[in-house]
Amino acid sequence: MKYTYFCVMLNSITFKNAKVSFSDVGKGATIVLVHGFLENSTMWDKITPELSKKNRIITIDLLGHGKSDCLGYVHSMELFAETIEAVLKYLKIRKCILVGHSLGGYVALAFAEKNPLKIKGLCLMNSTSNADDDELKYRRERANKMVQNNFTNMVRMSFINLFGKQSRTFFKEEIQFALNEALQTSLQGYIAAQEGMRIRPNRNHILADNNFKKLIIAGKKDPVLGYKDLIKEAEKTSSEITLFHNGHMSHIENREELIYTIKGFL
Repeated sequence: MKYTYFCVMLNSITFKNAKVSFSDVGKGATIVLVHGFLENSTMWDKITPELSKKNRIITIDLLGHGKSDCLGYVHSMELFAETIEAVLKYLKIRKCILVGHSLGGYVALAFAEKNPLKIKGLCLMNSTSNADDDELKYRRERANKMVQNNFTNMVRMSFINLFGKQSRTFFKEEIQFALNEALQTSLQGYIAAQEGMRIRPNRNHILADNNFKKLIIAGKKDPVLGYKDLIKEAEKTSSEITLFHNGHMSHIENREELIYTIKGFL
């Protein structure tokens, strides 16, 4: 199956004096796609055409990413979630299915915690409801110090390390496009998101205690999130889980399987 990049027109709202950009295409059940760290709404450009055939697809640039502004030096998951809430309120959308990649999954969980009745389904794509462990919190603090002196190399290194050697060769062109987008992230946006992820709480209970549809998508070669830990998380929280054979960037490394899986979830 061949997929073509497709460009959507971004709209924007003002949230707490900051611009938040979003796109809105298609008709049907509302699906909100939330990108990850150092990404923006363009990460969904090869996913949206398929999903928007029968659904209304909303993509949002999180604060400090893409065309959206920053709000200080801590973008908590709760603050990110408020921007989603503001966009949905502006569009008069009452219920939706959320699909969040990595950081986007953390944001989706924060949104669901505050707005459980607005959620018809929640998909954590290469993401987790667990909080950072002490080692990861330390690494985020360290990265925020290092990035202030060498932003480009830090972004390049952290982004490329999300892919295995085989993927770096096979998806070279797409990785370069995504890396170029990552390098457009501001230093403030980088630091604020890292700090927000570092302080986020465990949200296992959001999955365990709610009856909306729940899906975890895991990569067997994910260098960030061990798939065996995600299997345990899915069992603990009564969530469905789907395993892909590649790594953390399923929208690039397992696109066809991802589209098929999300369609099934919808």
